[in-house]
Amino acid sequence: MKSIFFDAGPVISLSTNNLLWSLARLKSRYNGHFYFSAAVKKELIDTPYNSKRFKFEAIQVMKAVEQGVFEITPADKTAKLAKKLLDLANNIYLAKGTGVRIVHRGEIDSLAGAEIMSSEAVVIDERTTRMLIESPEELKTLVENKLHTPVKIQSENLENFRKMTSEIRIIRSSELVAVAYELGIFDEYLLKVPEAGRQLLDGLLWGVKLNGCAVSREEIDKIINFELKKQKSI
Repeated sequence: MKSIFFDAGPVISLSTNNLLWSLARLKSRYNGHFYFSAAVKKELIDTPYNSKRFKFEAIQVMKAVEQGVFEITPADKTAKLAKKLLDLANNIYLAKGTGVRIVHRGEIDSLAGAEIMSSEAVVIDERTTRMLIESPEELKTLVENKLHTPVKIQSENLENFRKMTSEIRIIRSSELVAVAYELGIFDEYLLKVPEAGRQLLDGLLWGVKLNGCAVSREEIDKIINFELKKQKSI
């Protein structure tokens, strides 16, 4: 059965924008499984549920789990591979001979889960993990600029990491929102205003961007123009 794995960031972004409900409809159209790992559950539910500020966000995610929108993979299912990936990832870039920590457990657990479950994609909004898989040399430059020091790539670790993640496709909440828009899931928000579709999609995409999705202004414009052009051609 096909599946998609979720990191914590996209779920938080959708929840913050009052869009978490859309995943149930998207999952129904997808006809597959939506997973997140036990480590991500800790970020989304366990820790925020015990806070005042983020408790309601945690309750929203708990409700989505109860409704079967999300399934949680047990910790022991991803632990071994996640540890290997985490050790490799945080020892790919060396500054003054020491490995630079660039990723966290939740993101890596999501990659491990996606690999183990042979998922079609993993949804990650954070830029670093995506660049590590897609553009490691460009990420090296960003790390050097951040640390203000030369960084060396440990080629063997990078090669091993890429081999273990070569089949994983990364998507962001911006892509999910665009697909949901294309499927008409947000049609109830189309207003009687000029260029209603453009305004709605612009609001959706900027909403997720401003809540953590690493999507640029230029990418947002491209997504909007692509979707509107596609609508006109139908």
